[in-house]
Amino acid sequence: CHLIHYLGLSHHLIVLNYLICTFDKLQSVSSEDIKITDAVFDGVEVRVFEPPAKGDESLKRSVVYIHGGGWALASARISFYNNLCRIMAESLNAVIVSIEYRLVPEVCFPEPYHDALRATKHFLQPDVLAEYSVDPSRIAISGDSAGGNLAAAVCQQLSKEEDLSVTPKLQALIYPVLQAFDFHTPSYQQNVNTPVLPRHVMINYWIDYINGSYDLAHELLVNNHTALDVGRALSFRARLNWTALLPASFQKSYKPVVRATGTAAVVERLPALLDVRAAPLLADDATLARQPRSYVLTCENDVLRDDGAMYAARLERAGVPVTLDHFHDCFHGCMIFTVWPTDFSAGVRTRSSYIKWLEENL
Repeated sequence: CHLIHYLGLSHHLIVLNYLICTFDKLQSVSSEDIKITDAVFDGVEVRVFEPPAKGDESLKRSVVYIHGGGWALASARISFYNNLCRIMAESLNAVIVSIEYRLVPEVCFPEPYHDALRATKHFLQPDVLAEYSVDPSRIAISGDSAGGNLAAAVCQQLSKEEDLSVTPKLQALIYPVLQAFDFHTPSYQQNVNTPVLPRHVMINYWIDYINGSYDLAHELLVNNHTALDVGRALSFRARLNWTALLPASFQKSYKPVVRATGTAAVVERLPALLDVRAAPLLADDATLARQPRSYVLTCENDVLRDDGAMYAARLERAGVPVTLDHFHDCFHGCMIFTVWPTDFSAGVRTRSSYIKWLEENL
């Protein structure tokens, strides 16, 4: 991560993702236990995992899954996510649809969001659900990290579309990235240089996602884009007031970083910073109140811990049933690390807890 930061993300993301996908992408090889097929949903590639029919069972539950990777890395087809979705399909006896949205730098916001939304809406059509023998009343939308961002944004949009006959029963977000408003939440301060996802790397992922320039990184780092004199940011401030949203155990002794004067031009150059489709934590209370029963998994050793915790708090205040599943000794990205040589106990424990919640609620 540090090497990418010093060299600049965009140029090297292509190379890094090429290496990841060239050496790790798996073909859609089915087995007796799980049928795996690649398909295209409204122009978006997906990988579908289907368990065999059991007895007289007619319809299965389902999870639409969106992978992480800073909107720039990984794939629904690499071994980490292939393994996760296979295990979910087996454990839940559910149809798993893993979305292969287009990545930065090939595309930028809002294209990954549009891909995820189009593929999800296509799958939610009654005739498509019937094709895969899915119960339309038992569907979850889920994702990890940047995929959690896309899952939350898609769920919010679906809740606004009155012509949909099928909507998700649940959303399940795994250490999601949900805001670029405040890079000095307690978890950003506490984990500023934590491996896997230090703060400067997350800021650069944001810049790449919203098609910005690295010369704005320092402005974002010091919260100049949301200073008190940045008029467009003022209306969102209460929605991210972590002093009111986070438990004391998360706040510790950290203090808010709020600039009296800042750089309003940053928001003008990067309007997506305040776009709820990019930053779902900025959504208004009315939108949050329409969200389905929710699960949010957070890790202590993660700059994004407070993104998830604040979202859970706001959903709960809006009347949505929420489970905040916090792991004190785990780290960002851990849930996919369950395959040798990165078969960590943190991955197994978080995955088991996540699947258990889906089993009980879906």
